[in-house]
Amino acid sequence: MDASDELLGGAYPSALVSPGGVVRRLNAAMATALGRPAERCVGGDFAAMLPVGQRISAERLLAQGATGKRLAMTVLEFPGSGGASLVFLVEARPVEDPAGDGRLVWVHSLDTQNDLASLLIPFRLAAKGAGLGLWMYSPSDRQLEWTGGAPAMAALFPKAAVSVSWAMARVHPDDRKALRRLVRPTSAESPWIELRFRTDDDGWHHLVCQARRVDLGYGGPTVTFGVVRDDTEQKRHKDEMQAALSAEQERAGLIAEFSSALIAATTEQGLEQVILTRLATTFEGSGALLALVDGRSLRVTADAGISTEEADALHGLSLDDPSPLPDAIRTGEPLVIGSQEDYIRRWPHGASLSWFDLPGSGRAALVTPLGRVDDQPLGGWAVIYGRDYRPSSDERALMCTLADLAGQALGRVRLQQARLELATALQKSMLPTLPEHLPGLEVAARYRPSRDGLDIGGDWYDAFVLPDSAVALAIGDVQGHDVDAAAFMGQVRASMRAIAADEPAPGTVLSRTNELLVTMGAARFASCTMLHIDSRDGQVTGTSAGHVPVLCAHKDGSHEVLQLPGGPVLGILSDADYPEETFTLDKDRALVMVTDGVVEGPGLTLEAGLERAGRLAAEALREGLSTEATADRVLDAADAVDHLDDVAVLVIRRR
Repeated sequence: MDASDELLGGAYPSALVSPGGVVRRLNAAMATALGRPAERCVGGDFAAMLPVGQRISAERLLAQGATGKRLAMTVLEFPGSGGASLVFLVEARPVEDPAGDGRLVWVHSLDTQNDLASLLIPFRLAAKGAGLGLWMYSPSDRQLEWTGGAPAMAALFPKAAVSVSWAMARVHPDDRKALRRLVRPTSAESPWIELRFRTDDDGWHHLVCQARRVDLGYGGPTVTFGVVRDDTEQKRHKDEMQAALSAEQERAGLIAEFSSALIAATTEQGLEQVILTRLATTFEGSGALLALVDGRSLRVTADAGISTEEADALHGLSLDDPSPLPDAIRTGEPLVIGSQEDYIRRWPHGASLSWFDLPGSGRAALVTPLGRVDDQPLGGWAVIYGRDYRPSSDERALMCTLADLAGQALGRVRLQQARLELATALQKSMLPTLPEHLPGLEVAARYRPSRDGLDIGGDWYDAFVLPDSAVALAIGDVQGHDVDAAAFMGQVRASMRAIAADEPAPGTVLSRTNELLVTMGAARFASCTMLHIDSRDGQVTGTSAGHVPVLCAHKDGSHEVLQLPGGPVLGILSDADYPEETFTLDKDRALVMVTDGVVEGPGLTLEAGLERAGRLAAEALREGLSTEATADRVLDAADAVDHLDDVAVLVIRRR
């Protein structure tokens, strides 16, 4: 027996390793710990055979052991060959190479059966540093033992060790199967699992846990280790943000409908009806009134939230009267009357408004002028609140925007002008003309304006060649259907083009565009899908910001719906990420990008609309139609959606 046989002859894992980390010889126990046959270990890098998180520690151990200047030992985790990883205390010492080629490092496990707790120290430190809690489950006693980590996590449990049945009783009934999967994982490591856990002090907590099976010491007991993170506040914040986003989207829908209805009105009576049925609801008021200038006096109408007596008190009021409504119309400056006291203080000698003439009425009003035509005031409106109220600057700005839009509509009705030539010009300037040549691709684009209200809207598309000769394609939908929506759409398109010139990855483009819009405090948001296509090999990288899925049509007449990964709509949430997905566009396929007006409407669900558009595109491809004809077929079918929204379509094929 030579010296190396003696070093490797024990029952515990041992190996002879070069100072550079190459395995020269090892025993069967070490091969088992490394999770591979001995012949595959010899000549390999010792540290590289360990889990990624252990490699730096192993390299440091070998470097210290090679010097022999001080004791070198540390706890390392080995992959093992079964369903559990191995954790044991490892020592490294310098020894002479029996073959006479210099010095080696003897790496071997130490017996810690009488001090298994020492093997837990690295786990505790790592968990504490990551803000996680650490627990251990032993099948023999069915106990969950809290073993360290973040102190805040330990506070969730009344004592260091609890029974599984106690923990099961505290877990939400729908999550108990998940807890069983944690304490008895079927593989070496479980995925992250969410649990709802109830405490006596502060109710339900949203916990996220991961478990792994570990052998403590060579030949030691197999236990289940778990780490736990409390995501309660994060989830609450996420839910609040999602609720705020949903509320904003609902509000945006009301505003979009309001804007569209204002422009669609063809008579003054129709315009009054639009304002009085929508104004109070849109701004969450208790009532609304509209005052139009008739000569030098006001003609006042009101909704059901304002009594006839209250409206009559203002009807026929002179434009020169020193009271809020004529004052705002005459000067063109909106007024905020936050309370009854506010009104009395600012207009002590003015004509009384009946809704402020009641002691303790607690009412407030937002009075907004409708603008001017030929330097003559058109009128104004007021939203009444049954409480003291101070609107935000965004609220006031939005009301002014809508009042200005109503004034434009009123001017158009009275002068019998054509529908907003400026809007048509703006629409044409905002929608791009596709480049004559997109390398390796055939691309067709179609756009159809809204059939109601402004003939412009937020739907848009874009296609341009990137510096790496790939092609960027984007389609999106900006909140609203008005001039501001078109202008905002232009900002989004310009921002994406500028960012893509330096950072063409779609996820980066959307992330940076989103940050720019959030920083600008944009009053609108936009959905978008962006693709990066290399026509040479057909590789497509894409992501989505809350937009409808992409359709992929096949030449055999079939199709599929591609639900790209992504993040929230642009311009709402800061620090949003937009994950990407990469796939291949073969030459016998076509991609179809649409806005929601093509595939969704009052009489058609999104799923049904996507199915129909995908089927039509696939049939066109099977019939050998061009991208132009395919785009026409998909767009024509949008008429059956019965949606008043504007619509856009992009069809892409490789040459």
